[in-house]
This record gives sequence, structure tokens and C-alpha cells, in this order.
Amino acid sequence: MAQQQPQQRQGIISGTFSPVAPRSIQETGLNMGLLSDLALKTLYYESYMSGRDLADRLGLPFPNVVAEVLEFLKREKLCEVRGATGRGGFSESTYEYILTARGREMAQDALVRTQYVGAAPIPLKQYIESVHVQGLKDVMVHQRHLRRALSHLIFSEHILEQIGPAVNSGRSIFLFGAPGNGKTSIAEAIGSLLMEGDMYIPYAIEVEGQIIKLFDEVSHIPVAEETQQRGIDARWRKIRRPFIVVGGELTLEGLDLVYSTDNKYYEAPFQMKSNGGIFLIDDFGRQQVRPRDLLNRWIVPLEKRIDFLTLHTGRKFEIPFEVLIVFSTNLEPKDLVDEAFLRRIRHKIEVRDPSWQEFAEIFKRVAAAKKVSVTDQAMAYLVQEHYIKAKRVPRACHARDLLDQMIDIARYLNVAPALSKELIDRAAESYFVELGK
Repeated sequence: MAQQQPQQRQGIISGTFSPVAPRSIQETGLNMGLLSDLALKTLYYESYMSGRDLADRLGLPFPNVVAEVLEFLKREKLCEVRGATGRGGFSESTYEYILTARGREMAQDALVRTQYVGAAPIPLKQYIESVHVQGLKDVMVHQRHLRRALSHLIFSEHILEQIGPAVNSGRSIFLFGAPGNGKTSIAEAIGSLLMEGDMYIPYAIEVEGQIIKLFDEVSHIPVAEETQQRGIDARWRKIRRPFIVVGGELTLEGLDLVYSTDNKYYEAPFQMKSNGGIFLIDDFGRQQVRPRDLLNRWIVPLEKRIDFLTLHTGRKFEIPFEVLIVFSTNLEPKDLVDEAFLRRIRHKIEVRDPSWQEFAEIFKRVAAAKKVSVTDQAMAYLVQEHYIKAKRVPRACHARDLLDQMIDIARYLNVAPALSKELIDRAAESYFVELGK
């Protein structure tokens, strides 16, 4: 797709987002106090470092930025030159720096305020701008893309036609229906499709002197790059678009800034880590918090596309809510939400039980993957005896679960796994439980 000629502005290149390395302390958006504290803490933990290594650790250029910070520390008699490494020739960046006794005291004072050590943070304003530039509004999913992403799943054409517009909305989806029919699998397939794209996020964000750690090694998948591109701000990390999943463990506290009283900095909440991607709330309605309280938390973000977070100082600030949020539940919607909330959900999709034809196709696909032979007669026996006679409805997960049962039994009997009457009967007896009997 043709893109506009990139133009540098406010620390980014417009068009496709590329964070531009700052050429001065002013362009970092940070003050000398914060940068010198970060340099002091880094030197304190490492004992001594070259200027080049310190710059790499802070994610900042040495010329005109880290060099200026070190010059400030030397003037204040907080550090001194220890010698030169000799690596890569002799220049100011190869000098090794060590803290003075006063520098160590100042570093300890800085660690009392916050123990964050790592890449220098990005100002909140730059983060907000980056989310707007990289949001989901320009991500378009077409039929062929969606069919490819969902090709491993079997469900009706009607559901497929609902999913596409829902993804392109970039807003919200409410997936509901009986358990075991693939709601989570659908969300994961959508996530894998969006994760084919990438974006930049900062390692950390600065808000009024407070540090919020955003990049998460567990939640975010870095894009492998051979070398750091020339001119790119190393305080940012290129990642796949996020796909973050939470389930019954979700609490209201997990949707707010998490402040560590030990480390004195914040961890970004789930929805902030999901910006530019998908946030799946699985098993909705089974959280420890009441569904109504959880839903009320989303009213403003869903309507205004912004979220409000609060520092422990009481300062409130807003961040973009550029997230495709997916609620997935096995429970009846009427038991969870009211009409007013459902109105705020852009797309509601019911994932129904598979038809008999779809069930047979799912069964044959799973059996082929597990190397279990299947005949039409055996399938007819399974459906007649254990579904129609038992007045049981098929679920998409039954194929996988029943075949796993048959394989377990076949191994015990020391026979080849196959869709025989004996294995079908024994698997069904051990798998199905008739509730209410």
C-alpha cells in the first residue's frame, strides 16, 4: 500500500510509525534530573561502565545526549573517568566512568524514589501520539485473510460473515454460546491474524516523574531485527500487535496501574499493554468480581475510546483505548449484562452448536491429525447411539475429546486406535456425564 512521504515531527516519522532517535536532551522529552538519576542508578549497579555501554543501556545516543548527562555528573563531582576500554578506538564514548562517594550516595537516594533501571522512558505525550498513529483504524481484514486465518476451524458461513466486520470495527465483540464450540479458538485466530502486523511500543513511560513499565516479556512478542535501524530511538521496542488473554483471574485491580511499593514504579494494566491489538476476556462472568462491576469499568473506554488511570499521588491522566476488546462467555447474556451495556458492544456473535455435517467434518479432520481411521459407518453409529438416542447435542470440542479418550483406551488394550464400536462405547461412557441424574 502506498504511503505518504515520511515527515519528522515530535519524535516520530509520520506515515508508518518510526520513533526517531533524539539528537539532544531536549528532544528526549525528559529533564536532566531524571536522566542523571537513571545514569547514576545504572552506574551504581554496574560499578563502572563505558559511555557507549551506558548509552546502550539507557537506549539513548551517546553524542549530545548521554555525553551531556555524563558531563553534568562530572561537573557535580558525582562520577569520574576511570580510564578507556580501547574497544573501537579511543574516543569519549570509550571512556569508563565510575561513581564518586558522593555519586554513590546520590544513586542510593535515587533508588529510594524509584528502583527502575533500564531504557529511559518516553514522555506520556509521545506515547499517546504513537498509539493514535498505530491504532487499529487503518488495519483492514478482507475475506481471503479471514478465511485463511480460520481455515483450521469448521463453522457456519454466517459466523464467518459476522466476524469480518467485527474485526474491522476495531472496537468490541461479544462472543457467546455453549461451551466447547470454539469461541476462544476464534479469538485466537483473529489474534494471530492481527499479529501478522507489527508496531512500536516504549519500554517505559514517564508521567510527572513517575515511571510506568509497559513492555512485558510475557505479553509482548518482539520482532526479530538483525540490527537496530539507523536513526531509530532505542527506547522503543518493535513487537507483534498484542494479543492478551485474561480469564477467571481478572480483577478490577488488574485494570488499573499496579504500583510496586518495593520497586517504586508502576506496571501497566492489561488494557494499556493491549493498545494496538486485542484484549480477550475469556470465561466472562466467572471472574471474582461481579460482572456488572467489571462491565461498568468499560463504559467510558468503549464509548469515548479513552481510559483514565490514577497515580498513587492521586493524579489522574488519560490514555488512548485503541483496543479490540473481546468478551467471551458460556453464560446466558441476559444473566450477565443489561440492554444498555449490550448497546455499547459493537458486535454480538453467537457461536452455535455445529450442524451434523459440520460435526462430521470436524471429527474427520481431528481423526486424520491424530492418525485414527474413520469410516462413514462408524460415524453413523457414534451419532445414532450417543447423540440422537441419548438426546445429546454435538459440540465442536467433542471430536478432540472423544478421540483422545479412544487413543488412551487403545493404548491400554494394546490395539491400534480406530473408530470401532467398542472404543466408541467405552470413550462415550467415560466422557459424557448427564447432569441432573
